[in-house]
Order: sequence, then structure tokens, then C-alpha cells
Amino acid sequence: MRAVQVNEFGSPDSLIVAELPDLHPGPGEVVIKVAAAGVNFPDILVVEGTYQNLPERPFSPGKEAAGTIVAVGEGVQRLAVGQRVLTLVEFGAFTEQLLVPEDLVVAIPDELPFEEAAAFGLVYSTAYFGLVRRARLEAGEWALITGAGGGVGSAGVQLAKALGAKVVALAHDEQRAELARTQGADVALVADVSTLRDDLLRVTDGHGVDVVLDMVGGDVFSQIVRATAWEGRLVIVGFASGGQNPIKPGHLLVKNIAVMGVQSSDYRDRMPELMRSTMEEMLQLYVQGKISVPVDSVFPLSKAGDALQAIKDGNVRGKIVIAPERS
Repeated sequence: MRAVQVNEFGSPDSLIVAELPDLHPGPGEVVIKVAAAGVNFPDILVVEGTYQNLPERPFSPGKEAAGTIVAVGEGVQRLAVGQRVLTLVEFGAFTEQLLVPEDLVVAIPDELPFEEAAAFGLVYSTAYFGLVRRARLEAGEWALITGAGGGVGSAGVQLAKALGAKVVALAHDEQRAELARTQGADVALVADVSTLRDDLLRVTDGHGVDVVLDMVGGDVFSQIVRATAWEGRLVIVGFASGGQNPIKPGHLLVKNIAVMGVQSSDYRDRMPELMRSTMEEMLQLYVQGKISVPVDSVFPLSKAGDALQAIKDGNVRGKIVIAPERS
């Protein structure tokens, strides 16, 4: 089989495609023939060697994939050869075959294409655990989703709307803002730090935002804190701006604001049954037409470095996918 490999940490163009032995499952494991793998911002950090969890080299990057089960190990009961599935892993998805524990695999409906399935798991699990488990978003509340038009941003906009929230999307440019509107955002703003606080208060009729799912950080986050409603909940997903501004405790104190983080991979590792049930719930929303998976573009395995660079350059609306069979 072929697999993208990191021999030494470096830039996306340092990735290579290597020939490796075919995989065989052990007890409780399955082998998936990968039809597509999702590409995410953390993959860049893993390849560059700056992510918080780094595997031993050499390794294959990639945190999510979809495909068909081609072999099952002893004791596997939930899954069978031939099933269409998706999986979330810490690394290893940029490959033609993927060996994973049964616990990390979820069956997918026939109407979900592999390329969309591969782009589904990480963004929707992040949005769900941020909005539902951490922030306890309620119908009728104002939800602010930053990074609109990106992977988690697109998932957050759609999920918040499906849950009955009034959604404000904050985008980097007008194209991404327009995408957020088509995904159900009640209001879509282009980020302008100089007016952001006032803009958020204006569009919420002075109420402020009740729940925030923030991928940007930096000055944007500082202004959002000032536009958060009483008993607001801010969930930190990442720092795409590169900045981690300090939070002034006084801003939290005077309005009883809660600030929390979310790292969805922790639920995968600590509570795999919860992760599976969450994915199954999100897949039902997909089948019902309440959420979708915007795929920006598809790259062959041999162009994995280009896929990562496109995300690093910010030239993406939705998700990028790698399809091994297209190489």
C-alpha cells in the first residue's frame, strides 16, 4: 500500500509517499480501505512538529478518513467486511489502508459520499462538543461562530442553526460570509476588529452573544469578550490568528462569563462510546438535510503537501479532502 509519510518534521512540501506493507488486523481491530481522508489545520502543526501530541517518526499524518472495511480481527462484533465507515484517529489517515480499533469506527449511511464522510467527523464532533457539551447551547440563544466558511466554522454555523439558535457568523472575507449565509447564519459579518464589539451588540439588539465558538483568538477574541451577554459561555477551539491574548478577569466577573476549551480528540480517547453516539446523531441530522459538508477541493495522495499548504495559506472555503485512488 502507499502512504504519505513524515520522516522529519518540516514544511508541507517535505512530505513523501512511501510503499509500505499491507495491513492485517489484530484482535478488536479492523482494516479500512481508505476512499478519502479529511485534511485539517492541526495536520499542518503535526507535520511541522509544533502540535501538542506528536507521534514517533516516521509516521503518516491525517486525523480522519472514510472508506470500506476490508478485514476484521478476532472479537470484532459491531462491524463487518464491506461496511462503509468513517473513523477518527490521532494520526495515520493519509494512506490507502488504515488499521484502527473497532471502538473508533462508525458506520455511515449510503447517501453520504466518502469524500463528505471523510470531511465530516472532526469538524462536527468539535462543533458538537463545543456548542452542546461544553457551552450547553439552548434554542433561541445568540450563537457566534468565528472562522465561518472554514471546516469547524461551517459545521458550527449549521449545527447551531439546527439546534434552534440565532446564529452570527464571523468570516475573514465576504465570500466566506456569503457561504455562511447559505448555511443558515442569521447574520454574517466580515471581521473588523476596530468595530467588532459594536457590530455584535448592534446585530443582537444590544443583548450580546450568549455562546461563542472561537477558532481565531487574538484581538478578535478580546473584542468578543466585550460583546458577550450576561452568563455567556465562550468556547476556545484554536488560535488561527496566531495570537493568544490575555483575558481580563474583570470582563468575566461583571457579566458572569465562563471561558472554556474544547479538544474533541479527548472524547475519542477517553469516551469512545460517546464519540460514536455523537457521530451517529450528527449523521442523522445529515440524512434529514439539516446539515451538510462543504468540500472545497479534492487532492490525490501524491499532492498531500499541496493540500496542507492550501489550508495554511487560507485559500479554503469548507474542507479539503485527499482521495488515494485519484493519485
